[in-house]
Amino acid sequence: MSEPRQTPRDDRASSAFTELVLETFRLNGRLLAAGDRLVKPISLTSARWQVMGAIRNQKSTVADIARHMGLQRQSVQRTVDVLAKEGLVDFVDNPNHRRAKLVVLTRKGWATVRRANALRVSWAKKSSHGTTAAELELATLVLRKIRHKLGDRTSP
Repeated sequence: MSEPRQTPRDDRASSAFTELVLETFRLNGRLLAAGDRLVKPISLTSARWQVMGAIRNQKSTVADIARHMGLQRQSVQRTVDVLAKEGLVDFVDNPNHRRAKLVVLTRKGWATVRRANALRVSWAKKSSHGTTAAELELATLVLRKIRHKLGDRTSP
């Protein structure tokens, strides 16, 4: 019986990267659960809130939203379809593509986004208590740098 092959020991940076990835996975789960609790009173979920946030600044196609958010197009399409049924988004003609409609917030959608943002402000203050702005900015910079190394160049 042969011994298992030895793998080279991780260096400090790759070990730290692995820990960051694992912590990010755990954090993502907590953020989604907390976001669901936060926006439940206004009949949203984290997924719906995330998609609405992605389109509030500009008209976008479902594929654009998915690319920007790092999500599967099909899951974004399902979410957008639900939002449309609820009257929160609408589809408009896309001058650059006949079949790929642009998704826009309706008046009701804008009102819901404003309500969600009001909830987000107090939640962000409470959740960031005890952490400095500089620490949060550095964490954001590191995560963005890793995202770009993994091939995402969709946003700053």
